[in-house]
Amino acid sequence: ANISETAGEYIIKAELPAVKKEDVSITLQNGVITISGERKFDKEDKDENTLRVESFYGTFSRSFALPENADQDNIKAESKDGILRVRIPKVAAKSPKSVEIKVQ
Repeated sequence: ANISETAGEYIIKAELPAVKKEDVSITLQNGVITISGERKFDKEDKDENTLRVESFYGTFSRSFALPENADQDNIKAESKDGILRVRIPKVAAKSPKSVEIKVQ
């Protein structure tokens, strides 16, 4: 997975070739986003004799702690051409609050 940042959002990009979007789960709990799923092994053709398999198969899971300025209520995900993109908007930074305290 690759993580990048723009002025308005964080983007997690994961390459998931041959993984259907129905086989991917994205969860958010206690400020940690987790991408998990399964890449299933395709049945081989009867006339084909496999000599080497270098692709990974099985379940996978990857977790990332979100920064404090992540808008956890508006996270969006899209899957296209074997690339999963999770877009995490940023919330505006809160400006420090100044409070005057009177001496008595």
